[in-house]
Amino acid sequence: MAYERVPLDRFSDSFSALTELSSVALGGKIISVSDEFFAEASNLLLVEPAPSLKGQFGPNGALYSGWESRRHNPNYDWCIIRLGTSGTIQGFDVDTTHFNGNEAPEVSIQVLDGSIDQPPSENDSRWVEVLPKVPIGPTSRHLFTIPETTCANYVKLNMIPDGGIARFRVYGKVAPVFPSDPSQLFDLAHVFAGGRVDFISDQHFGVGSNLILPGRGKDMGDGWETKRSRQPGHKDWVIVKLGVPGTLEQVEIDTAHFKGNFPDSVELHALFVDGDKDWTATKGKIEDWAPILPRTKVGPHRQHHFLLENVQGKVYTHVKMTIHPDGGVKRIRLLGYRKGDVPSFTTQPATQEIPAGIVDPLRPVEFDATTTTVPALPLTPEAFAPFGQVIQAYGDHAAAPKGMKITPANAGTASKFHKQALLESSYDASSGATTGLSVYRCDPIQLASDRTLPLQVLERHPYTNQAFIPMGNGNRGGLSEPGVAYLVTVAKNGRDGRPDLTTLRAFVATAAQGIVYNTAVWHQPMTVLDKPMDFTCVETQIGNGDASDCEILELDASGGLYKVQVPKV
Repeated sequence: MAYERVPLDRFSDSFSALTELSSVALGGKIISVSDEFFAEASNLLLVEPAPSLKGQFGPNGALYSGWESRRHNPNYDWCIIRLGTSGTIQGFDVDTTHFNGNEAPEVSIQVLDGSIDQPPSENDSRWVEVLPKVPIGPTSRHLFTIPETTCANYVKLNMIPDGGIARFRVYGKVAPVFPSDPSQLFDLAHVFAGGRVDFISDQHFGVGSNLILPGRGKDMGDGWETKRSRQPGHKDWVIVKLGVPGTLEQVEIDTAHFKGNFPDSVELHALFVDGDKDWTATKGKIEDWAPILPRTKVGPHRQHHFLLENVQGKVYTHVKMTIHPDGGVKRIRLLGYRKGDVPSFTTQPATQEIPAGIVDPLRPVEFDATTTTVPALPLTPEAFAPFGQVIQAYGDHAAAPKGMKITPANAGTASKFHKQALLESSYDASSGATTGLSVYRCDPIQLASDRTLPLQVLERHPYTNQAFIPMGNGNRGGLSEPGVAYLVTVAKNGRDGRPDLTTLRAFVATAAQGIVYNTAVWHQPMTVLDKPMDFTCVETQIGNGDASDCEILELDASGGLYKVQVPKV
Protein backbone atom coordinates (compact mmCIF):
# COMPACT_ATOMS: atom_id res chain seq x y z
CA MET A 1 0.00 0.00 0.00
CA ALA A 2 1.35 3.42 -0.97
CA TYR A 3 2.49 5.77 1.78
CA GLU A 4 5.27 8.28 2.32
CA ARG A 5 7.30 8.91 5.45
CA VAL A 6 7.61 12.70 5.89
CA PRO A 7 10.54 14.41 7.66
CA LEU A 8 9.49 16.59 10.59
CA ASP A 9 10.89 19.73 8.95
CA ARG A 10 8.36 19.21 6.12
CA PHE A 11 5.35 19.06 8.42
CA SER A 12 3.93 22.37 7.21
CA ASP A 13 4.28 21.42 3.55
CA SER A 14 2.30 18.21 4.05
CA PHE A 15 -0.19 18.99 6.80
CA SER A 16 -0.81 22.76 7.14
CA ALA A 17 -3.75 22.72 4.72
CA LEU A 18 -5.37 19.73 6.47
CA THR A 19 -7.53 19.46 9.60
CA GLU A 20 -6.70 17.33 12.63
CA LEU A 21 -9.87 15.23 12.48
CA SER A 22 -9.06 13.18 15.58
CA SER A 23 -8.54 16.03 18.03
CA VAL A 24 -10.50 16.04 21.26
CA ALA A 25 -11.13 19.73 20.51
CA LEU A 26 -13.33 18.60 17.59
CA GLY A 27 -14.99 15.89 19.64
CA GLY A 28 -12.59 13.04 18.86
CA LYS A 29 -13.15 10.16 21.28
CA ILE A 30 -11.69 6.79 22.23
CA ILE A 31 -14.39 4.16 21.65
CA SER A 32 -12.61 1.01 22.81
CA VAL A 33 -9.10 -0.20 23.57
CA SER A 34 -7.48 -3.60 24.07
CA ASP A 35 -5.33 -2.60 27.06
CA GLU A 36 -4.36 0.62 28.82
CA PHE A 37 -2.81 -0.74 32.01
CA PHE A 38 -0.08 1.89 32.40
CA ALA A 39 -1.54 4.95 30.64
CA GLU A 40 -5.00 5.72 29.24
CA ALA A 41 -5.59 5.86 25.51
CA SER A 42 -7.56 9.11 25.87
CA ASN A 43 -4.21 10.90 26.19
CA LEU A 44 -3.59 10.17 22.50
CA LEU A 45 -6.06 12.83 21.40
CA LEU A 46 -5.05 15.70 23.71
CA VAL A 47 -4.31 19.01 22.06
CA GLU A 48 -1.17 19.90 24.02
CA PRO A 49 2.17 18.17 23.35
CA ALA A 50 3.06 15.34 25.71
CA PRO A 51 4.90 16.60 28.82
CA SER A 52 7.64 14.66 30.58
CA LEU A 53 6.48 12.89 33.75
CA LYS A 54 9.91 11.46 34.50
CA GLY A 55 10.30 10.39 38.10
CA GLN A 56 6.56 10.24 38.78
CA PHE A 57 4.93 6.94 39.66
CA GLY A 58 1.40 5.71 40.12
CA PRO A 59 0.03 2.44 41.55
CA ASN A 60 0.85 0.57 38.31
CA GLY A 61 4.30 2.03 37.66
CA ALA A 62 5.93 5.02 35.96
CA LEU A 63 3.55 7.68 34.66
CA TYR A 64 3.44 8.73 30.99
CA SER A 65 1.28 11.18 29.08
CA GLY A 66 0.12 8.82 26.36
CA TRP A 67 -1.25 5.33 25.81
CA GLU A 68 0.77 2.43 27.26
CA SER A 69 -0.20 -1.22 27.46
CA ARG A 70 1.27 -4.17 29.38
CA ARG A 71 4.27 -6.16 28.17
CA HIS A 72 4.44 -9.49 26.37
CA ASN A 73 1.40 -9.27 24.10
CA PRO A 74 1.59 -12.29 21.75
CA ASN A 75 -0.40 -10.46 19.04
CA TYR A 76 -0.95 -6.68 19.13
CA ASP A 77 -2.80 -3.97 21.07
CA TRP A 78 -5.37 -1.78 19.39
CA CYS A 79 -7.35 1.40 19.96
CA ILE A 80 -10.53 2.47 18.10
CA ILE A 81 -11.07 6.22 17.72
CA ARG A 82 -14.20 8.01 16.55
CA LEU A 83 -13.14 11.13 14.70
CA GLY A 84 -14.52 14.49 15.75
CA THR A 85 -16.12 14.81 12.33
CA SER A 86 -16.27 12.74 9.18
CA GLY A 87 -13.76 13.39 6.45
CA THR A 88 -11.27 12.03 3.98
CA ILE A 89 -7.91 11.05 5.51
CA GLN A 90 -4.52 11.95 4.09
CA GLY A 91 -1.97 11.54 6.86
CA PHE A 92 -0.97 10.65 10.42
CA ASP A 93 1.35 11.85 13.17
CA VAL A 94 2.39 8.97 15.47
CA ASP A 95 4.27 10.58 18.36
CA THR A 96 6.32 8.53 20.86
CA THR A 97 7.73 11.51 22.78
CA HIS A 98 9.19 10.45 26.18
CA PHE A 99 8.59 6.76 25.45
CA ASN A 100 12.13 5.36 25.33
CA GLY A 101 12.59 1.64 25.85
CA ASN A 102 8.87 1.16 26.17
CA GLU A 103 7.75 2.64 22.84
CA ALA A 104 5.67 0.69 20.36
CA PRO A 105 8.06 -0.86 17.80
CA GLU A 106 5.57 -0.89 14.93
CA VAL A 107 2.09 0.40 14.04
CA SER A 108 -0.52 -0.09 11.36
CA ILE A 109 -3.72 1.90 10.77
CA GLN A 110 -7.20 1.01 9.50
CA VAL A 111 -10.29 3.17 8.79
CA LEU A 112 -13.99 2.79 8.10
CA ASP A 113 -17.17 4.82 7.79
CA GLY A 114 -19.83 3.60 10.22
CA SER A 115 -22.78 4.51 12.40
CA ILE A 116 -22.24 6.62 15.50
CA ASP A 117 -24.88 4.57 17.32
CA GLN A 118 -23.19 1.25 16.55
CA PRO A 119 -19.39 1.65 16.81
CA PRO A 120 -17.26 -0.98 15.05
CA SER A 121 -15.56 -3.82 16.92
CA GLU A 122 -11.93 -4.92 16.69
CA ASN A 123 -12.69 -7.54 14.04
CA ASP A 124 -15.29 -5.64 12.02
CA SER A 125 -15.08 -6.82 8.42
CA ARG A 126 -15.39 -3.26 7.14
CA TRP A 127 -11.94 -2.15 8.37
CA VAL A 128 -9.69 -1.05 5.48
CA GLU A 129 -5.94 -0.86 6.02
CA VAL A 130 -4.55 2.50 4.87
CA LEU A 131 -1.12 2.34 6.52
CA PRO A 132 0.60 -1.07 6.54
CA LYS A 133 2.83 -2.22 9.37
CA VAL A 134 5.67 0.32 9.66
CA PRO A 135 8.51 0.61 12.18
CA ILE A 136 8.63 3.58 14.54
CA GLY A 137 11.29 4.62 17.02
CA PRO A 138 11.57 6.03 20.55
CA THR A 139 10.76 9.59 21.69
CA SER A 140 10.10 11.08 18.24
CA ARG A 141 7.32 12.05 15.88
CA HIS A 142 6.62 9.85 12.88
CA LEU A 143 4.76 11.51 10.02
CA PHE A 144 3.08 9.57 7.21
CA THR A 145 1.04 10.69 4.21
CA ILE A 146 -1.27 8.36 2.29
CA PRO A 147 -3.46 8.66 -0.82
CA GLU A 148 -6.68 10.43 0.11
CA THR A 149 -9.22 7.93 1.42
CA THR A 150 -12.96 7.88 0.96
CA CYS A 151 -15.00 9.48 3.75
CA ALA A 152 -14.43 7.85 7.16
CA ASN A 153 -15.30 8.54 10.78
CA TYR A 154 -13.50 5.70 12.63
CA VAL A 155 -9.78 4.93 12.83
CA LYS A 156 -8.13 1.86 14.39
CA LEU A 157 -4.54 2.28 15.59
CA ASN A 158 -2.73 -1.03 15.92
CA MET A 159 0.32 -1.08 18.22
CA ILE A 160 2.55 -4.06 17.39
CA PRO A 161 2.99 -5.92 19.67
CA ASP A 162 2.60 -3.56 22.69
CA GLY A 163 4.21 -0.52 24.35
CA GLY A 164 3.48 3.19 24.39
CA ILE A 165 2.50 6.06 22.09
CA ALA A 166 2.23 9.64 23.38
CA ARG A 167 -0.01 11.31 20.80
CA PHE A 168 -1.84 10.22 17.66
CA ARG A 169 -3.17 12.73 15.16
CA VAL A 170 -5.25 12.00 12.07
CA TYR A 171 -5.14 14.64 9.32
CA GLY A 172 -7.52 15.09 6.42
CA LYS A 173 -10.31 17.16 4.91
CA VAL A 174 -13.63 17.66 6.64
CA ALA A 175 -16.80 16.39 4.99
CA PRO A 176 -18.73 19.68 5.23
CA VAL A 177 -22.02 19.86 7.12
CA PHE A 178 -24.49 22.56 6.07
CA PRO A 179 -27.97 23.49 7.34
CA SER A 180 -30.82 21.71 5.58
CA ASP A 181 -32.73 25.01 5.52
CA PRO A 182 -31.04 27.31 2.94
CA SER A 183 -32.37 30.42 4.72
CA GLN A 184 -30.69 29.49 7.99
CA LEU A 185 -27.73 31.65 8.97
CA PHE A 186 -24.63 29.57 9.78
CA ASP A 187 -20.88 29.86 10.34
CA LEU A 188 -19.19 29.45 6.96
CA ALA A 189 -15.73 29.39 8.57
CA HIS A 190 -16.49 26.64 11.10
CA VAL A 191 -14.29 23.59 10.83
CA PHE A 192 -17.39 21.37 10.50
CA ALA A 193 -18.48 23.44 7.49
CA GLY A 194 -15.12 22.73 5.86
CA GLY A 195 -13.48 26.01 6.84
CA ARG A 196 -9.74 26.10 7.32
CA VAL A 197 -7.02 28.56 8.29
CA ASP A 198 -4.74 29.13 5.29
CA PHE A 199 -2.21 31.65 6.58
CA ILE A 200 -1.08 33.07 9.93
CA SER A 201 1.42 35.91 10.32
CA ASP A 202 2.48 34.67 13.77
CA GLN A 203 1.32 31.94 16.15
CA HIS A 204 3.94 32.07 18.87
CA PHE A 205 1.63 31.15 21.76
CA GLY A 206 -1.47 29.66 20.08
CA VAL A 207 -2.10 28.27 16.61
CA GLY A 208 -4.40 30.00 14.16
CA SER A 209 -6.38 26.86 13.32
CA ASN A 210 -7.91 27.03 16.81
CA LEU A 211 -9.98 30.03 15.67
CA ILE A 212 -12.54 27.88 13.84
CA LEU A 213 -12.89 25.05 16.39
CA PRO A 214 -16.24 24.27 18.08
CA GLY A 215 -17.14 25.82 21.43
CA ARG A 216 -15.36 28.53 23.38
CA GLY A 217 -12.44 26.44 24.60
CA LYS A 218 -11.04 26.00 28.10
CA ASP A 219 -8.09 28.43 28.39
CA MET A 220 -5.75 30.65 26.36
CA GLY A 221 -3.95 27.58 25.02
CA ASP A 222 -6.73 26.70 22.59
CA GLY A 223 -6.98 30.09 20.91
CA TRP A 224 -4.76 32.06 18.54
CA GLU A 225 -2.15 34.24 20.23
CA THR A 226 0.81 36.11 18.75
CA LYS A 227 3.98 37.29 20.46
CA ARG A 228 4.24 40.85 21.74
CA SER A 229 5.27 43.38 19.10
CA ARG A 230 7.72 46.17 19.79
CA GLN A 231 7.47 48.19 16.58
CA PRO A 232 5.00 51.07 16.07
CA GLY A 233 2.28 50.23 13.57
CA HIS A 234 2.74 46.48 13.92
CA LYS A 235 -0.18 44.20 13.12
CA ASP A 236 -0.80 40.46 12.83
CA TRP A 237 -3.29 38.70 10.60
CA VAL A 238 -4.87 35.38 9.81
CA ILE A 239 -6.56 34.26 6.61
CA VAL A 240 -9.55 31.91 6.81
CA LYS A 241 -10.83 30.00 3.81
CA LEU A 242 -14.60 29.56 4.02
CA GLY A 243 -15.94 26.04 3.77
CA VAL A 244 -17.95 27.07 0.73
CA PRO A 245 -18.27 30.34 -1.25
CA GLY A 246 -21.01 32.43 0.30
CA THR A 247 -22.49 35.75 1.29
CA LEU A 248 -21.58 37.11 4.73
CA GLU A 249 -23.81 38.97 7.19
CA GLN A 250 -22.37 38.99 10.72
CA VAL A 251 -19.19 38.20 12.61
CA GLU A 252 -18.57 37.09 16.17
CA ILE A 253 -15.07 37.72 17.53
CA ASP A 254 -14.54 35.95 20.85
CA THR A 255 -11.71 36.91 23.20
CA ALA A 256 -12.63 34.37 25.90
CA HIS A 257 -9.80 33.85 28.43
CA PHE A 258 -7.73 36.63 26.87
CA LYS A 259 -8.01 39.14 29.69
CA GLY A 260 -4.78 41.13 29.55
CA ASN A 261 -3.58 40.13 26.10
CA PHE A 262 -6.55 40.71 23.80
CA PRO A 263 -5.98 42.86 20.68
CA ASP A 264 -6.54 46.59 20.88
CA SER A 265 -8.64 46.50 17.72
CA VAL A 266 -9.68 44.24 14.86
CA GLU A 267 -10.58 44.73 11.21
CA LEU A 268 -11.82 42.34 8.52
CA HIS A 269 -11.35 42.15 4.77
CA ALA A 270 -12.78 39.62 2.31
CA LEU A 271 -11.77 38.19 -1.05
CA PHE A 272 -13.33 36.04 -3.75
CA VAL A 273 -11.07 33.55 -5.49
CA ASP A 274 -12.48 31.58 -8.40
CA GLY A 275 -11.75 27.85 -8.20
CA ASP A 276 -8.15 26.89 -7.52
CA LYS A 277 -6.67 30.22 -8.59
CA ASP A 278 -3.53 31.07 -6.63
CA TRP A 279 -4.49 33.82 -4.21
CA THR A 280 -1.32 33.76 -2.07
CA ALA A 281 0.17 36.77 -3.80
CA THR A 282 -2.59 38.90 -2.27
CA LYS A 283 -2.25 37.58 1.27
CA GLY A 284 -0.36 40.64 2.45
CA LYS A 285 -1.92 43.25 0.17
CA ILE A 286 -4.93 44.85 1.84
CA GLU A 287 -5.73 46.80 -1.34
CA ASP A 288 -6.73 43.54 -3.03
CA TRP A 289 -9.27 42.74 -0.31
CA ALA A 290 -12.69 44.35 0.29
CA PRO A 291 -13.14 45.89 3.76
CA ILE A 292 -16.11 44.33 5.55
CA LEU A 293 -15.48 45.50 9.14
CA PRO A 294 -13.62 48.76 9.79
CA ARG A 295 -10.96 48.84 12.48
CA THR A 296 -12.97 48.40 15.67
CA LYS A 297 -12.03 48.24 19.33
CA VAL A 298 -12.50 44.94 21.15
CA GLY A 299 -12.47 44.09 24.82
CA PRO A 300 -11.27 41.29 27.09
CA HIS A 301 -12.78 37.86 27.76
CA ARG A 302 -16.10 38.13 25.90
CA GLN A 303 -17.97 37.70 22.66
CA HIS A 304 -18.21 40.66 20.27
CA HIS A 305 -20.96 40.76 17.64
CA PHE A 306 -20.82 43.03 14.59
CA LEU A 307 -22.92 43.48 11.46
CA LEU A 308 -20.62 43.37 8.44
CA GLU A 309 -20.40 46.12 5.81
CA ASN A 310 -19.85 46.08 2.04
CA VAL A 311 -21.19 42.54 1.74
CA GLN A 312 -24.69 42.86 0.30
CA GLY A 313 -25.05 40.67 -2.77
CA LYS A 314 -21.33 39.78 -2.81
CA VAL A 315 -19.85 36.31 -2.65
CA TYR A 316 -16.56 35.67 -0.84
CA THR A 317 -14.26 32.69 -0.34
CA HIS A 318 -11.64 34.07 2.08
CA VAL A 319 -11.68 36.43 5.07
CA LYS A 320 -8.62 38.16 6.50
CA MET A 321 -8.73 39.19 10.17
CA THR A 322 -6.12 41.76 11.12
CA ILE A 323 -5.41 42.46 14.79
CA HIS A 324 -3.70 45.64 16.00
CA PRO A 325 -1.03 45.49 17.21
CA ASP A 326 -0.97 41.87 18.47
CA GLY A 327 -2.65 39.64 21.06
CA GLY A 328 -5.02 36.72 21.32
CA VAL A 329 -8.42 35.77 19.89
CA LYS A 330 -10.27 32.60 20.87
CA ARG A 331 -12.76 32.13 18.01
CA ILE A 332 -14.06 33.83 14.89
CA ARG A 333 -17.55 33.04 13.54
CA LEU A 334 -18.39 34.30 10.05
CA LEU A 335 -22.15 34.00 9.67
CA GLY A 336 -23.86 33.98 6.31
CA TYR A 337 -25.32 31.79 3.59
CA ARG A 338 -23.97 29.52 0.87
CA LYS A 339 -23.77 31.05 -2.59
CA GLY A 340 -27.29 30.98 -3.98
CA ASP A 341 -28.83 30.04 -0.61
CA VAL A 342 -30.00 33.40 0.67
CA PRO A 343 -33.24 34.40 2.35
CA SER A 344 -35.94 36.17 0.38
CA PHE A 345 -35.37 39.40 2.31
CA THR A 346 -32.38 41.73 2.43
CA THR A 347 -30.48 41.56 5.71
CA GLN A 348 -28.28 44.60 5.33
CA PRO A 349 -29.08 48.31 5.69
CA ALA A 350 -29.98 49.80 2.32
CA THR A 351 -27.63 52.30 0.71
CA GLN A 352 -29.88 55.29 1.24
CA GLU A 353 -30.38 58.09 3.70
CA ILE A 354 -33.56 59.87 4.75
CA PRO A 355 -34.23 62.25 1.81
CA ALA A 356 -33.05 65.80 2.34
CA GLY A 357 -35.41 68.77 2.36
CA ILE A 358 -37.98 67.42 4.84
CA VAL A 359 -38.84 70.36 7.09
CA ASP A 360 -41.62 68.89 9.23
CA PRO A 361 -40.14 66.14 11.48
CA LEU A 362 -43.60 64.59 11.83
CA ARG A 363 -44.11 64.27 8.10
CA PRO A 364 -43.97 60.58 7.08
CA VAL A 365 -40.99 59.60 4.95
CA GLU A 366 -41.92 57.60 1.86
CA PHE A 367 -39.73 55.09 0.01
CA ASP A 368 -40.19 52.36 -2.54
CA ALA A 369 -41.54 49.03 -1.31
CA THR A 370 -38.26 47.10 -0.99
CA THR A 371 -37.87 45.38 2.37
CA THR A 372 -34.71 45.56 4.41
CA THR A 373 -34.44 43.37 7.51
CA VAL A 374 -31.77 44.26 10.04
CA PRO A 375 -30.76 41.51 12.49
CA ALA A 376 -30.64 42.42 16.18
CA LEU A 377 -27.29 41.34 17.65
CA PRO A 378 -26.36 40.95 21.34
CA LEU A 379 -25.51 44.34 22.85
CA THR A 380 -21.80 44.86 23.51
CA PRO A 381 -19.92 48.06 24.39
CA GLU A 382 -17.69 47.88 21.31
CA ALA A 383 -20.48 47.41 18.74
CA PHE A 384 -22.62 50.12 20.37
CA ALA A 385 -19.72 52.61 20.69
CA PRO A 386 -20.61 54.64 17.54
CA PHE A 387 -24.05 55.36 19.05
CA GLY A 388 -23.45 55.61 22.80
CA GLN A 389 -22.36 53.69 25.86
CA VAL A 390 -23.42 50.45 27.54
CA ILE A 391 -23.86 50.64 31.31
CA GLN A 392 -23.28 47.37 33.15
CA ALA A 393 -21.30 45.55 35.82
CA TYR A 394 -18.89 42.68 35.14
CA GLY A 395 -18.78 39.56 37.29
CA ASP A 396 -15.23 39.01 36.15
CA HIS A 397 -13.52 42.38 36.51
CA ALA A 398 -10.97 41.39 33.89
CA ALA A 399 -13.79 41.34 31.30
CA ALA A 400 -14.55 45.05 31.78
CA PRO A 401 -13.46 47.43 28.99
CA LYS A 402 -9.82 48.46 29.25
CA GLY A 403 -9.34 51.62 31.30
CA MET A 404 -12.53 51.30 33.35
CA LYS A 405 -11.85 52.17 36.98
CA ILE A 406 -13.14 49.49 39.39
CA THR A 407 -12.91 49.84 43.16
CA PRO A 408 -14.33 47.96 46.15
CA ALA A 409 -17.29 49.64 47.83
CA ASN A 410 -19.74 49.17 50.72
CA ALA A 411 -17.13 47.73 53.08
CA GLY A 412 -16.09 45.17 50.48
CA THR A 413 -19.59 43.85 49.69
CA ALA A 414 -19.78 45.63 46.31
CA SER A 415 -17.70 46.70 43.35
CA LYS A 416 -17.99 50.16 41.82
CA PHE A 417 -17.56 50.54 38.05
CA HIS A 418 -16.80 54.25 37.74
CA LYS A 419 -18.21 56.76 35.25
CA GLN A 420 -19.19 54.51 32.39
CA ALA A 421 -20.84 57.53 30.75
CA LEU A 422 -20.82 61.28 31.31
CA LEU A 423 -23.86 63.53 31.02
CA GLU A 424 -23.83 65.95 28.09
CA SER A 425 -25.91 69.01 27.25
CA SER A 426 -25.51 71.76 24.67
CA TYR A 427 -28.39 73.91 25.93
CA ASP A 428 -27.59 77.58 26.41
CA ALA A 429 -27.05 78.50 30.06
CA SER A 430 -30.04 80.86 29.90
CA SER A 431 -32.42 78.10 28.77
CA GLY A 432 -33.18 76.90 32.30
CA ALA A 433 -32.52 73.29 31.32
CA THR A 434 -32.04 70.89 34.21
CA THR A 435 -30.99 67.27 34.52
CA GLY A 436 -33.34 64.90 36.28
CA LEU A 437 -34.57 61.34 36.64
CA SER A 438 -37.76 60.15 34.97
CA VAL A 439 -39.35 56.71 34.83
CA TYR A 440 -40.74 54.97 31.76
CA ARG A 441 -43.15 52.07 32.23
CA CYS A 442 -43.02 49.95 29.06
CA ASP A 443 -45.26 47.11 27.98
CA PRO A 444 -43.84 44.43 25.70
CA ILE A 445 -44.37 44.74 21.96
CA GLN A 446 -45.96 42.08 19.80
CA LEU A 447 -43.61 40.58 17.22
CA ALA A 448 -44.78 39.12 13.93
CA SER A 449 -44.82 35.35 13.56
CA ASP A 450 -41.34 35.48 11.96
CA ARG A 451 -40.09 37.51 14.97
CA THR A 452 -39.72 40.73 13.01
CA LEU A 453 -40.75 44.22 14.08
CA PRO A 454 -41.48 47.00 11.55
CA LEU A 455 -39.46 50.16 12.08
CA GLN A 456 -42.04 52.92 12.07
CA VAL A 457 -40.66 55.75 14.23
CA LEU A 458 -37.22 57.17 14.99
CA GLU A 459 -36.51 59.97 17.42
CA ARG A 460 -33.53 61.95 18.67
CA HIS A 461 -32.59 64.50 21.29
CA PRO A 462 -30.55 67.19 19.54
CA TYR A 463 -29.12 68.93 22.63
CA THR A 464 -28.41 66.17 25.14
CA ASN A 465 -27.57 62.54 25.63
CA GLN A 466 -30.09 60.26 27.33
CA ALA A 467 -29.69 57.21 29.58
CA PHE A 468 -32.10 54.32 30.18
CA ILE A 469 -31.50 51.97 33.11
CA PRO A 470 -33.78 48.89 33.57
CA MET A 471 -35.51 48.68 36.96
CA GLY A 472 -37.75 45.61 36.79
CA ASN A 473 -41.48 45.27 36.20
CA GLY A 474 -42.77 47.60 38.89
CA ASN A 475 -44.54 45.03 41.15
CA ARG A 476 -47.32 44.43 38.68
CA GLY A 477 -49.62 41.94 40.26
CA GLY A 478 -47.15 40.52 42.77
CA LEU A 479 -43.42 40.07 43.20
CA SER A 480 -41.12 42.16 41.05
CA GLU A 481 -39.72 40.13 38.16
CA PRO A 482 -37.43 41.97 35.76
CA GLY A 483 -38.03 41.53 32.07
CA VAL A 484 -35.46 39.49 30.23
CA ALA A 485 -34.55 41.73 27.30
CA TYR A 486 -35.30 44.87 25.33
CA LEU A 487 -34.53 46.07 21.82
CA VAL A 488 -32.24 48.98 20.96
CA THR A 489 -32.38 50.28 17.36
CA VAL A 490 -30.14 53.20 16.37
CA ALA A 491 -28.84 55.17 13.38
CA LYS A 492 -26.38 58.02 12.88
CA ASN A 493 -27.25 61.40 11.43
CA GLY A 494 -27.23 61.79 7.68
CA ARG A 495 -27.83 64.74 5.40
CA ASP A 496 -29.68 67.74 6.86
CA GLY A 497 -29.77 66.04 10.25
CA ARG A 498 -31.92 63.14 9.03
CA PRO A 499 -31.16 59.47 9.82
CA ASP A 500 -28.57 57.74 7.67
CA LEU A 501 -30.20 54.33 7.31
CA THR A 502 -26.99 52.81 5.97
CA THR A 503 -25.82 52.99 9.61
CA LEU A 504 -28.98 51.40 11.01
CA ARG A 505 -28.12 48.81 13.70
CA ALA A 506 -30.22 46.83 16.18
CA PHE A 507 -29.20 45.23 19.48
CA VAL A 508 -30.78 43.02 22.10
CA ALA A 509 -29.98 44.26 25.62
CA THR A 510 -30.48 42.28 28.82
CA ALA A 511 -32.09 43.57 31.99
CA ALA A 512 -28.57 43.86 33.43
CA GLN A 513 -27.56 46.43 30.80
CA GLY A 514 -28.37 50.11 30.60
CA ILE A 515 -27.73 52.30 27.58
CA VAL A 516 -26.80 55.92 26.93
CA TYR A 517 -27.70 57.39 23.54
CA ASN A 518 -25.17 59.93 22.33
CA THR A 519 -26.45 63.43 21.65
CA ALA A 520 -28.60 63.57 18.48
CA VAL A 521 -28.37 59.82 17.76
CA TRP A 522 -31.58 58.57 16.14
CA HIS A 523 -33.23 55.68 17.98
CA GLN A 524 -36.42 53.70 18.16
CA PRO A 525 -38.56 54.40 21.26
CA MET A 526 -37.92 51.99 24.15
CA THR A 527 -39.01 48.54 23.02
CA VAL A 528 -39.48 45.73 25.57
CA LEU A 529 -39.49 42.18 24.23
CA ASP A 530 -40.86 39.75 26.77
CA LYS A 531 -42.30 41.19 30.00
CA PRO A 532 -43.21 44.70 31.17
CA MET A 533 -40.18 46.72 32.24
CA ASP A 534 -39.60 50.00 34.01
CA PHE A 535 -36.66 52.22 33.09
CA THR A 536 -35.08 55.11 34.91
CA CYS A 537 -34.29 57.78 32.35
CA VAL A 538 -31.56 60.34 33.01
CA GLU A 539 -32.14 63.34 30.76
CA THR A 540 -31.67 67.09 30.54
CA GLN A 541 -34.81 69.09 29.72
CA ILE A 542 -36.17 72.59 29.58
CA GLY A 543 -38.91 72.61 32.18
CA ASN A 544 -40.74 69.29 31.92
CA GLY A 545 -39.64 68.80 28.32
CA ASP A 546 -40.85 70.87 25.39
CA ALA A 547 -40.78 70.23 21.64
CA SER A 548 -37.11 71.20 21.36
CA ASP A 549 -36.08 68.26 23.54
CA CYS A 550 -37.19 65.56 21.13
CA GLU A 551 -37.56 65.26 17.37
CA ILE A 552 -39.81 62.46 16.11
CA LEU A 553 -39.70 61.10 12.57
CA GLU A 554 -42.42 58.75 11.31
CA LEU A 555 -41.42 56.25 8.63
CA ASP A 556 -43.99 54.99 6.17
CA ALA A 557 -43.84 51.25 6.86
CA SER A 558 -46.84 50.34 4.69
CA GLY A 559 -44.46 48.62 2.26
CA GLY A 560 -42.59 46.90 5.08
CA LEU A 561 -39.52 48.95 4.24
CA TYR A 562 -37.46 48.37 7.38
CA LYS A 563 -37.84 45.53 9.85
CA VAL A 564 -35.76 44.35 12.77
CA GLN A 565 -35.20 40.60 13.08
CA VAL A 566 -35.33 39.69 16.77
CA PRO A 567 -33.71 36.43 17.96
CA LYS A 568 -35.33 34.29 20.64
CA VAL A 569 -34.31 35.37 24.13
